[in-house]
Amino acid sequence: MYKKILTSIVALFSLSAYANSPVPLEINGQKALVFINQDPPGTRCNTNVQIAAEIANAYRLPILILPQTAVPPLTPAPSVWYNGQNIAASGGAHNGMVSYQIIADILELEGTTKQKKQGKLFNDSVRPDFDKFKSTIKTGK
Repeated sequence: MYKKILTSIVALFSLSAYANSPVPLEINGQKALVFINQDPPGTRCNTNVQIAAEIANAYRLPILILPQTAVPPLTPAPSVWYNGQNIAASGGAHNGMVSYQIIADILELEGTTKQKKQGKLFNDSVRPDFDKFKSTIKTGK
C-alpha cells in the first residue's frame, strides 16, 4: 500500500514537472532553444550539442546548453525544449536526442529568422571533418 502511494506521489510530481517548463521560454523576447545535458554528458548529450552548433550556424535564436544540475529535479536529461515545449526527453520522445531536421522543421514552421550567411559548419572544407567528429562521438571510433 505504501509503495503504491509513494509511486502515485512521484508520478504526480513528474507530470507537474512536465506541465511547467523547467527552462526559459524566451530570452530577450526571442523563443529559446534549450538543451539539458547529463553531467557529465554522454553520447546523446554530445550529439545534441553538435546539433545545437549546426542550428546556430543556420538560425538566429538564443540557444542554451545546461547541465541537469542547473534545472529542477525530475527534469529529464538529455532533453530538448523550444519555447517551453518538450521536443525530446530521455525515456520519452526521441529518447532525448534530436536531429538537425527535427529542430529545423520546428523553426521553419515558427518562422525563425535564418542567419544572413551560414556559418562555417556548412562550408564544404569544414563539413566532412565535422561529420567525422559527430560519427566518432556516436561510435567511439
